[in-house]
Amino acid sequence: MYTFIILVALFLDGVSIIEGKWLIADRDLNEREGLKWLLKSSSIPVTSILLSSDFQEFMVTFEKETPDIILLELDMVSRENWSNFRELMQIYQPILLLTSAEATFEKARMAIDLQALELMIKPFSATKVKSAYQKATKALEKKHNSKEKPIAQFRSDSTYESLFISESVGLEDYIIAALKVENSANVGMLYSFLSDYPFKELHGIFPLNDRVVLLFKETCQNSKEQCQKAMRKWEEEFSDPLAVVIRSNKSPHISLHEKFIETQKMLEFTYYHGYQQMVEFEYTTDWVHIDPFLAPPEQRTWVDMLANHDIDAIKTWLYDEFLQLDNHYPDPGLVRIRLTSILAQIRRFMKTYDLDEQQSCEKEYRDIFHSILYDSVLYRSVQNLILFIQRMFLAADSSKQVVKQDPIERGISYIESHFSNHELKLEDVAIYVDRNPSYLSHLLISKTGRSFTEILSGIRIKEAKRYLLETNKPVKEISHIVGYQNPNYFSRTFKEIAGVSPREFRMRKG
Repeated sequence: MYTFIILVALFLDGVSIIEGKWLIADRDLNEREGLKWLLKSSSIPVTSILLSSDFQEFMVTFEKETPDIILLELDMVSRENWSNFRELMQIYQPILLLTSAEATFEKARMAIDLQALELMIKPFSATKVKSAYQKATKALEKKHNSKEKPIAQFRSDSTYESLFISESVGLEDYIIAALKVENSANVGMLYSFLSDYPFKELHGIFPLNDRVVLLFKETCQNSKEQCQKAMRKWEEEFSDPLAVVIRSNKSPHISLHEKFIETQKMLEFTYYHGYQQMVEFEYTTDWVHIDPFLAPPEQRTWVDMLANHDIDAIKTWLYDEFLQLDNHYPDPGLVRIRLTSILAQIRRFMKTYDLDEQQSCEKEYRDIFHSILYDSVLYRSVQNLILFIQRMFLAADSSKQVVKQDPIERGISYIESHFSNHELKLEDVAIYVDRNPSYLSHLLISKTGRSFTEILSGIRIKEAKRYLLETNKPVKEISHIVGYQNPNYFSRTFKEIAGVSPREFRMRKG
């Protein structure tokens, strides 16, 4: 059973256990009795176990009994009662365990605000609950017998909010570090680990949905070394890869929110470099712009490589394009779009051989699409794409349906790859798909509703629009690029399809 747990205090060394008074507050009778039974059946000594079924009953019981340890369903505290409840917890400072049915950032923030020992998201297992009981008992013992200060002073709520809200520059110039696990489900485990780690001069620890942020005091001289040791310790104990980014330069004129944004951006470079490493930076690098879509010459290259089943050429193309970036990195989002543009060419190849009608091939196509969108490192997406293409080649070679290849799909693919050729004719396409020109013309009209000329013009004008919007090339030059010898004929055709002249279309982009 999956349980998302956010720890918001330190794990403590084992010491002699003292008895304590417990108060369990939950609106669900079964949950309430189950939590009580788990406590009674454990080896934890208690003086008494009190129960509450709603917030009002909880307040009455708390003020009357003053329990040492509270296990409370956070969802029972309404917005109207929050201030009173928070103030009461700050005054009496009981050991606080929280539960909730909502795995949201807001619930985590509330738990941190209360300095709760643990927040458990329902449904939770008996093992997790018993572990929380043990931690609460140890915390109670330390509360009575502690002789040392906590390792890390957890921040005020205002500091936490300063990470996300732009504000004036603060009085202290914090050193900020971000640690990210590849599997976001393990962020609770990472937070627990970091909370227990003996950092020096640490101001606070902040859990997010897939990473944890550390703030070191400006007087800290060895934040990088501390993070390196923590990363090595993590790797010794856990198998989930970890990446660390530290913004260590002094910048008193920059707000904490701006530093946080810079650190978040630098952490995105794990997409290119992978995990199990640490990066220290003084300033962020701007992304390099790329066209996220394949240009017509690139489309023709891919059509040829796929048609020839040239896996070696494909590997070389992908490696040169994505794995030889040499410190000039585009926005990861644009890279993912570019990979899907390549996948569109592969999709057309699949349709040519009817591979999209094979359940196994279709599933692999969806899996690789998911890999491109969500894999946390680029080289993994590229490798998965190469392996996928190899399997599609094998499937195409073994297919007995080659004679049933769709001439329309192949024909349109050919037109899209050769539209810039001003001499392109229906006969050229017919030869490519091995069909009679008249019959091919009939197939095009019956299946697409458009003639060869209309399809060709539509493709050319679509590409012309892109050049008009994205470049400053003259209209005459664009007309030649997209396959028109006569610029005047190009302009007339453009206006018939787009409703305005090329120059008017370009002016509208502003």
